[in-house]
Amino acid sequence: MPCSGGASAPKRGRAPPWALAEADFVSTCTRCDACIDACPESILARGDGGFPIVDFNAGECTFCQDCVAACRPRALRLDTTDAPAAVPWSIKAAVQDKCLALHGVHCQACRDACPTGAIRFPLRTGVPRPVVDPAQCTGCGACVAPCPVEAVLVREPDQEAHA
Repeated sequence: MPCSGGASAPKRGRAPPWALAEADFVSTCTRCDACIDACPESILARGDGGFPIVDFNAGECTFCQDCVAACRPRALRLDTTDAPAAVPWSIKAAVQDKCLALHGVHCQACRDACPTGAIRFPLRTGVPRPVVDPAQCTGCGACVAPCPVEAVLVREPDQEAHA
């Protein structure tokens, strides 16, 4: 099992749900793969430096908490102020400018995949355009893989995106 001493932060990807704040996650995670092996959706993978990351192209997070239960070092936990049980993370879906609907093509694959109805295509002049309701979006990533042009991202809400 690799040790975490001197580890640098993972450069790409999103840490699993209920991860500690980045610096604490990096210093606590031993990169043992227990969370990856425990994920029934198979959306966790090894990222840069061997740290676990979420791959929304592989599917969605169902927030089953199996990754948390498997994490012996407690880099994923439900009992912190950084990650209260009700909120696994702060990420939300965002639609980029390459979205087919923004270019006049009828596509609502992201809406159809969203289990909470957070993505809507309200009728306006012309072709409906996607709108993400951040209050309804859980950041589960169900909308990512179905997009035929990879226009949907799941990221921190303060990052610039078209929605």
